Amino acid sequence: MSTPNGTAPAAPGPDRIDPAVWRMAVTLVVGALAVVFDTTIVSVALGDLVNAFDAPLATVQWVSTGYLLAVFVTIPLAVWAQSRFGGRRLWIAALGGFLLGSVLSGLAWNATSLIVFRVLQGLAGGIMMPLMATLLMQAAKGRHPGKVMAIITVPTALGPVLGPVLGGLILHLADWRWMFFVNIPFCVVGGWLALRNLPDDRPEPGAPRVRLDVVGLLLLCPGITALVYGLTQVEGSAGFTGAAVLVPLLAGLALVGGFTVRSLTRPGGALVDLRLFRHRAVASSGTLLFLGGIALYGPMMLLPLYFQQVRGEDALGAGLLLIPQGVGALLARGLAGRYMDRVGPRQVAVAAFTLVAVATVPFAFVTADTDVVLLMAALFVRGIALGAAMIAPMGAAYVGLRHQEIPDAGVLTRIAQQVGGSVGIALLTVVLQRASAGAHDPSALADAFDRAFWWSVALTALAVPLCLLLPGRPEAPSPAATARADAAAVPRRPTV
Repeated sequence: MSTPNGTAPAAPGPDRIDPAVWRMAVTLVVGALAVVFDTTIVSVALGDLVNAFDAPLATVQWVSTGYLLAVFVTIPLAVWAQSRFGGRRLWIAALGGFLLGSVLSGLAWNATSLIVFRVLQGLAGGIMMPLMATLLMQAAKGRHPGKVMAIITVPTALGPVLGPVLGGLILHLADWRWMFFVNIPFCVVGGWLALRNLPDDRPEPGAPRVRLDVVGLLLLCPGITALVYGLTQVEGSAGFTGAAVLVPLLAGLALVGGFTVRSLTRPGGALVDLRLFRHRAVASSGTLLFLGGIALYGPMMLLPLYFQQVRGEDALGAGLLLIPQGVGALLARGLAGRYMDRVGPRQVAVAAFTLVAVATVPFAFVTADTDVVLLMAALFVRGIALGAAMIAPMGAAYVGLRHQEIPDAGVLTRIAQQVGGSVGIALLTVVLQRASAGAHDPSALADAFDRAFWWSVALTALAVPLCLLLPGRPEAPSPAATARADAAAVPRRPTV
């Protein structure tokens, strides 16, 4: 490649990300924002949907549950689909599927049709989120993992900040259908940018096609879906011992266990290569992202409930009170990414998970009239810590991996974080249900929330010693290693 005057473009310095990677990052973030916003916007609208369709809450709840399960169906397919069709075509196709699902959801005529169209959205969204991380890490050739992860986590940080507020404003000013129509500009602009900025990485003509591991697909995808479905049923059953929870959990564990044995014993071609867990960085990152999912999503269920049930806020008011946490997460990204590239993910993770636990402690002492300013300050600090706690293990998972191993690592870490979030929500739901049994006044409810937040503190603190297993200070790559990485990342489809 050359500039218009015929000279080669200047290579980025050792501490700078290639401008092409920045363009790709902006392209992917715009499309991913539609997925993240859609998840958090809909979460505040279930009551309005119950009234709009005159349907029971148990049915309307599947608008969220069906979407979540669909996401888990397609996450494991991202590796095969990328190798089969190329990342650029796969991203555009998934974005188009999400756009179609959004338009159809906005046109839904009853609860059943909306659930079906939300499943279509979830199938597309499940592909997009791991693919985003894979494409960026491959484009960066393994360099600056902290800065790259700071970019990737932009949608995750913005979702909790703007999603509930945007959802509340939409419901206040317009019809519920606009919760889905608002995705259209993100999808259209994201698709246009993808056509311009994503490299054509289709397989070479005549190259051997990557075969789909059908048996692995039939084991892993239903297995993970059954696990998540069982966890979503905790709220409406007798804890973890109810048949509605226990049966899908056991079935899911059996299917995932079967896939694990198959993947570890196959010489190659598994749907997702679990042998990557032999890398200490991948194994420790996956464990921390599982615990990080508990630390993030569990309290994200507790916090709005506390503000609504104990403090009497409505959905919009609760969303506004959560803004400081999202702002803190946004501010932490750049700082955490730079320090991770400088001192390594281990030190950043230890400090971040410790601070998450400490910043959650004030909520373990909340009452019905605790000073809101104090709680918002604690949320801001907690957001800073959460932002760093997600970036460090996500970036560490790719340390030392070859170019072709990055997609599998992206899928494994995404599954670990999402399943951890489901476990966190289910576990803290059970704790809150049992602690609040018989509580009828705000003071007694506040005591129940105290107990649930103490569980969150303990689970987060459990992650701190595990952070020591992450890689330490990064070593500067040798010129030979850099040349090999550049050669491996060259698009395989020849230009004419």
